[in-house]
Amino acid sequence: MTKPVAKTKAKKSPARKSARPPVDLNRRREWRFYLPLRATIKGRLAQGKEFQEEATLDNISSTGAYFCLDSGLIVGSKLNLTIDLPKELTEGKKVKLRVGGLTIRLEKPGKKDKKQGVAVRFSKDFKFIGDKS
Repeated sequence: MTKPVAKTKAKKSPARKSARPPVDLNRRREWRFYLPLRATIKGRLAQGKEFQEEATLDNISSTGAYFCLDSGLIVGSKLNLTIDLPKELTEGKKVKLRVGGLTIRLEKPGKKDKKQGVAVRFSKDFKFIGDKS
């Protein structure tokens, strides 16, 4: 026959200010891929002047991308991106992805490189462009 276990009150531990390090929550709906993809960015500046600039994407997802530009944009600017896809993903063929989008967030230019951080949300329309040779 087994003895019944006596119930004891759980001791409260002394309050700790920070028992665990803060958790970095990712609230994005889509995975971000940190791929240094080359891209050509085209659009219009706030004054209406058209621009074209080469950039390297810092990250990309199915809904958007982040990169840095010299051009001074405003939130809501329409952009067209032509992204060079890696040959490892395209069976060795030269393929580009053309997609449009809107700037949804801008970061102030850094002191070191003077480039503006740009976050773009892609529109639903996109097109793959293959090498014709």
